[in-house]
Amino acid sequence: MPAEDTTDELFVKLAQFRAGWPKRGWSWDGRLSCIASAFGVELVEEAKAALQLAFPHQWSHRTLGQAPALLQQIAERSGGVRADQLLVSTAPVDGVVAYGLWWPWGDDTTISLRIGIAGGPVMRMESRLRETFNALE
Repeated sequence: MPAEDTTDELFVKLAQFRAGWPKRGWSWDGRLSCIASAFGVELVEEAKAALQLAFPHQWSHRTLGQAPALLQQIAERSGGVRADQLLVSTAPVDGVVAYGLWWPWGDDTTISLRIGIAGGPVMRMESRLRETFNALE
């Protein structure tokens, strides 16, 4: 089975996640090569419920040492995981994983979620991620 076929399941889950996400807008964060959505704290419960369906694995600053090496590297490249932040991920599919960075802004009103892809042919995966979330610019 070609590599692109094996990741179809991953992108189906991401499309389902997008459909259930309480905030509709997604944009491209070129700094971290992720898609991003900012939302108000009033949507935290809905956002966490949607997140758990697609990203069943979760690490905090205290549990990051238990994360797979690839996810520890992602955390390091993105500035680490602070006390109020989370790193979440899907299960790997042929070495490809989708991950999320849950970042409260510190203003007690806004949180952002960034979603990226690691492993595999990253450029093709990033393009597919942007298409899935309609974050083409």
